[in-house]
Amino acid sequence: MSIRAAFTLAAIVGIAVTATSASAREVVPFEARIAPGTVVIRTGERRLYYVRGDGTALRYRVAVGKPGKQWFGEARIDGKYVRPAWSPPAEVKRDNPRLPDVIPGGAPNNPMGARALTLDLDEYAIHGTNRPSSIGTFASYGCIRMLNEDIVHLYDQVSVGTRVVVTP
Repeated sequence: MSIRAAFTLAAIVGIAVTATSASAREVVPFEARIAPGTVVIRTGERRLYYVRGDGTALRYRVAVGKPGKQWFGEARIDGKYVRPAWSPPAEVKRDNPRLPDVIPGGAPNNPMGARALTLDLDEYAIHGTNRPSSIGTFASYGCIRMLNEDIVHLYDQVSVGTRVVVTP
């Protein structure tokens, strides 16, 4: 099952989740010339900004790609999923051959967490995590990890088509 098919299956099932971890978000000044509603990820800071348009942004602590696994540029959100199942991409499976082909949504070992926002770029997503201790680190294969409470909050702010800008 592909990652997209697994997300779709979880979205059809529509299982709800209650966030329990402490939030890492805050409102901060944001003066960059970025359109309101844009998601900006500053990899070096390990922060995600949701630009509000009033000179502020919601800032969230995130985990980003490990050195050599990072990407920079623009993408758009092309899917929104609740408690998605996860199929490890080929590179992850190659590095961790013991991983199952699919981890069901909501399973404690599912790295996608409470929500996922898939991007129209390869197999990347902004998603929750089953490893909250990874937040603020360089931990992933290119995905952006958030605390489950924070991805639930961001999920409610954005829509399919939202612009995502990833900078060094």
